[in-house]
Amino acid sequence: MTRLAPLIEKFFTEWLIQQRRLSGNTLVAYRDTFRLLLRYAQARLRKLPSQLELSDVDSTLISAFLEHLETERNNSVRTRNARLAAIRSFFKYIAVDAPAHAEAIRRILALPQKRFERNLVTFLTAAEFGALLSAPDPSTWIGRRDHALLLLTLETGLRVSELIHLQCGDLVLGHGANVRCRGKGRKERCTPLSSAAVRVLRAWLRECRGNPGDALFASLRNEKMSRDAVERLVRKYTSLAAKTCPSLMKKRVTPHVLRHTRAVTLLQAGVDRAVIALWLGHEQIETTQIYLAADLTMKQRALAKTADIPAHAGRYRPQDELLAFLEAL
Repeated sequence: MTRLAPLIEKFFTEWLIQQRRLSGNTLVAYRDTFRLLLRYAQARLRKLPSQLELSDVDSTLISAFLEHLETERNNSVRTRNARLAAIRSFFKYIAVDAPAHAEAIRRILALPQKRFERNLVTFLTAAEFGALLSAPDPSTWIGRRDHALLLLTLETGLRVSELIHLQCGDLVLGHGANVRCRGKGRKERCTPLSSAAVRVLRAWLRECRGNPGDALFASLRNEKMSRDAVERLVRKYTSLAAKTCPSLMKKRVTPHVLRHTRAVTLLQAGVDRAVIALWLGHEQIETTQIYLAADLTMKQRALAKTADIPAHAGRYRPQDELLAFLEAL
């Protein structure tokens, strides 16, 4: 018998933490996957997670678990696939240490990702992000902080995780102004800042009087802001901005939508996709392809440059009654 607990502990400590050195967010996602899986196995098999054997967690149980995520927990297909990816990573890792279970592991690794519809990304128009930036109250400390945060997010396209970890020392506001951050895969990158952003951020640094190691955007308790806090303030100012820009009422605006907005504005300005991928910290240039699909303005400009296709409107002729009947079946 091969106990499951030591294998999971080794997978997390030796592989994910020591060798792959995953970020905190990714590690939490893996941890939550296995917490959910082990609790599901406990309910289904009536065995404590620490008592489970490797043979207990087979392809049948994992398939049922994935179905449980969608039907009972109402998880999206994307979430379901992310959970499956974490489980596959574990079984790939232990394949060498558990040769007796090679066939069972092969069946688990053969479980397919589920296909899903890819919706167009949401982004803000110039009028919409202008209204959003005007929503914070400049007469209050929170309003000035939030205005600087929104402006920096819209200008740089930083992820929320990158934004909340920024420190005062990450800003370079002199010649060649930029902001430094550590993104996915622990990769550092610098993103340039406009003169308008420099003025706002310089004023914010003077006001917050933070040391280089202090959080750039701190809470009222002088602590690093949480992801939830940033998401709440974006919702708050979207609701306020919608009073002057009604089109915002039709959009679900999140911090990631601000990132999409930066990508689309760069694309509309004619910036090469490779540069946009570097700007946003994308691992592969193909990731930027989603913004090409979303931007109708660029497609309309391309259409205007092409010659019209000669076409003539035909005369309507009713179908034969019998053929119409057959086609309606």
